[in-house]
Amino acid sequence: MLELKRITFDPNVMGGKPCIRGMRITVGTIVGLVACGYSFAKILDYYPYLEEDDIKEALTYAAWRSEEVEVPFAA
Repeated sequence: MLELKRITFDPNVMGGKPCIRGMRITVGTIVGLVACGYSFAKILDYYPYLEEDDIKEALTYAAWRSEEVEVPFAA
């Protein structure tokens, strides 16, 4: 399992979606901004309470999650 220190899951924050350090900014938001071509610097301008390591860990989590395979239990 990937060790995550900045990604949190709380059903009371953003419906339990993976968020950055318990704040109301989701991994999906960060990944979406990067995918649209926003630089780390521009993202940090928009969200001054984030840190560069938050963005890096969001991308790491998203990459790891995209490779995860769910295997059904045998009946």
